[in-house]
Amino acid sequence: MAGKTRKRFGDRKEGRRLRTLSPIISFTPYIMRDRSDACNYFEGTVDITETDRWLREQRREGYKGLGMLHMFIAAYIRVVSHMPGLNRFVAGQRVYARNDITVDMMVKRSVDLESDETVAKVVFEPTDTVYDVYNKMNAAVEEIRSSDDSGTEATARTLLKLPRLLLKFAVWVIRLLDYFDLLPSALLDVSPFHGSMIITDLGSLGIGPIYHHIYNFGNLPVFLAFGAKRRVAELDRHGRAVEHKYVDYKIVCDERIVDGAYYAAAFKYMKYYLKNPSELERAPEKVVEDIY
Repeated sequence: MAGKTRKRFGDRKEGRRLRTLSPIISFTPYIMRDRSDACNYFEGTVDITETDRWLREQRREGYKGLGMLHMFIAAYIRVVSHMPGLNRFVAGQRVYARNDITVDMMVKRSVDLESDETVAKVVFEPTDTVYDVYNKMNAAVEEIRSSDDSGTEATARTLLKLPRLLLKFAVWVIRLLDYFDLLPSALLDVSPFHGSMIITDLGSLGIGPIYHHIYNFGNLPVFLAFGAKRRVAELDRHGRAVEHKYVDYKIVCDERIVDGAYYAAAFKYMKYYLKNPSELERAPEKVVEDIY
């Protein structure tokens, strides 16, 4: 996605400005100035009975630890490959198409409840398969768990050395620089508040999903949380009890980047890919570019 178009005046480091949007979408960020003003909440449930069998088969073939986290990320990437509006963001009251697909995820350094938590930021391509997602995520997590400090932690620790009032002023300056796209790339690369989507696997904690707010700072437009697998006994067409497995998920999204019909279609496609993991084994035949 990145590098296919020449950067023009008004574009940002992370994306290019969309200049042919409808007047309503272009004007909305001036009315809903903060992301918290523009939050839409969506919840869904997906039958993963067949997907769970597929995952077990893949783990037997050597993809140890392949699970629903990889599935959700791979499904999201595949939707972005043909519905690129999902990968837009709002910054400085303008709407942009992101140059890449960056997924943020909170990672604990160990299974210990007292262990530190940090952010993994992983960059994907729209052509990535579920196996690419698996390899890139594992590499990112291993890098974090093998190091004492991530770039995110190091930056936060440096800022926390400032007196409170000076730190408050420093954050105001950072917000101002971000508004005008003057924030250094080094800060953008470690910021947990900039990216395509942030995801949390609450199933690993054994609980259901929550509606997690998206942040006013930065430009993340989507927060996805999914919960633990649950089993349900249902009757088939012959009246026999059959066990099915489900996963519940909740999404909080920025309504300023696309309209409700677009989000609805995107979430339907994501559910389709979650139920049909074999579709994610191969790259998409075509990648659609966002408008200009």
